[in-house]
Amino acid sequence: MALVHNFDEMVDLRSMPDSKKYLQYPPDVLPMWIADSDFKSPQPVIDALVARMQQGMYGYTPISSRLHKAAAKWQKERYGWEVNPDWVEFCPTIIAGMIWAVRALSQPGDNIVLQTPSYPPFKDLADNNGRHVLRNALILKDGRYEIDFEDLEKKLSDPRTKLFMLCNPQNPTGRVFSREELVRMGQLCIKHHVVVLADEIHADLIYPGHKHISFAGISEEFAQNTVTFMNPSKTFNVPGFRTAVFIAANPQLKSVIHDMAISSKGIGENICGTIAFCVAYEECAYYVDQLVTYLDGNRELAEKRLAEVPGINVIHPEGTYLLWLDCRGLGMSQPELDKFFVETVKLGFNSGTGFGPEGEGFLRMNISCPRATVEEALKRIENALKK
Repeated sequence: MALVHNFDEMVDLRSMPDSKKYLQYPPDVLPMWIADSDFKSPQPVIDALVARMQQGMYGYTPISSRLHKAAAKWQKERYGWEVNPDWVEFCPTIIAGMIWAVRALSQPGDNIVLQTPSYPPFKDLADNNGRHVLRNALILKDGRYEIDFEDLEKKLSDPRTKLFMLCNPQNPTGRVFSREELVRMGQLCIKHHVVVLADEIHADLIYPGHKHISFAGISEEFAQNTVTFMNPSKTFNVPGFRTAVFIAANPQLKSVIHDMAISSKGIGENICGTIAFCVAYEECAYYVDQLVTYLDGNRELAEKRLAEVPGINVIHPEGTYLLWLDCRGLGMSQPELDKFFVETVKLGFNSGTGFGPEGEGFLRMNISCPRATVEEALKRIENALKK
């Protein structure tokens, strides 16, 4: 019998002492900020974890070939990219893996190109490791973000530029880059000898009319110049298990990043993380399909209702469960906007300037929650702005 997940189920996350999302704000503020969801994980994942924990022994684990095969299987079945399991290696988080890659593939003082507004830890990891960030600001045109290719090539052509961090689907704008855009970016990186670090953590969350394309799967040439990062955390709500992988078809790239992982003592896998990773990718495709349909309903509801709210424009997302809200029409500075939403609207969103100066006047809203929660958030916005 086909499994069906109840995404309308309300879970009392405030009763959980380790919910970072719900501990950030007082009880009267509804938290819709950090990118984890309010949905239970798939039942096969829960069952497998419970069965393993009941064994009562939690010793050191070996390197899991199952983990490598599960990642390769998912890439092939969902995106048509033929991945050799030998290309796959564990990292505790995508950011940890990217830090290894940055340290292995560049030197202090080198440049890293980011497309902005950008997921904040990208800039942080560059700054914390002595690398310079070059911003390739996306252009907001008619409510949609586009790539400034002229600026991108200028920054890739700098002789100190060694890495390009590609986030696809893009966080926070929700863009899902087309094959044509990806090919053009990839060709520029090859032309200027810049390695691509591709964060594809939101790859499963694509709305109708769009398609995720694994960057390294476009061509052998791209595969040899790319390190891809994947993690089931966003899709299956398992970020607390700290289990991701990087994929490198180029043995030289994989070897130097592996050496950096070894020197950082970062190779030990997590018992629960490995189980959750493998079972999710082996057995839970049904959950993804149902989740995307549900999220699309949340997205449609939010866009429809917020279209009636003066001063707020929703940037239509092509993927992710994150809404990028253009609140510049409200006429508030960013500190005023942040304070207004927390203290008056009673909603905890991400501040736009956390994603760089291009986020001034914006907020990021997480809609990966039961529809009743989205309804409540929209009602709070409508009521507050009416006043």
